[in-house]
Amino acid sequence: MKFYDLPASPNARRVRILLAEKGLEIPTEIVDMTKGENQTPEYLAKNPLGRMPLLALDDGRYLAESGAICRYLDELHPEPPLFGRGVEGRALVEMWHRRMEIEVLMPMIAMFVHGHPMWKGRLPQVPEWGEINRSNLAGKMVWLDHELADRDFIAGDAYTVADIVGQCAFVMGKAALNFPIPEEHENLTAWFERVSSRPTARA
Repeated sequence: MKFYDLPASPNARRVRILLAEKGLEIPTEIVDMTKGENQTPEYLAKNPLGRMPLLALDDGRYLAESGAICRYLDELHPEPPLFGRGVEGRALVEMWHRRMEIEVLMPMIAMFVHGHPMWKGRLPQVPEWGEINRSNLAGKMVWLDHELADRDFIAGDAYTVADIVGQCAFVMGKAALNFPIPEEHENLTAWFERVSSRPTARA
């Protein structure tokens, strides 16, 4: 296998953290989007959407989308089980995995794409849409703070892919968007400190 990485991407970071949690090392190639390396004919032959991350499989096929890559690696290397144990456990993790993608990560990315100078001239920007997502995310932080009042991790008592998605989103908010978790959200802040202190958090 070979992993095509974009270091600043929260989606690529999601895969890197999962790999680190499982103690796996995969040959990696960094694709520099700022230089257009993801739009070369060679890369587009691997992933016509020109996105990262991308996983080259041993049989010559390619697997895109970070969630799919993480699930594939979790199936190949089931310990620790980052997608949950048992039918109910896996369903619960999947529920929270999707919630963290839809309610937190995707709005963070929308804020970045529609408000950050990096994307000017690359994609059409609608600053008002970025601000709408910022306002919506403020409400989602209140919701998550309440949810985390009685447990250590997003989907229960164990660290899972739902936590990985959440921490990647909030790292992006803090580092790239000047949108940190407000101190008054004590439960969410404690969760973020908990996951950020893991040895794998800097993957």
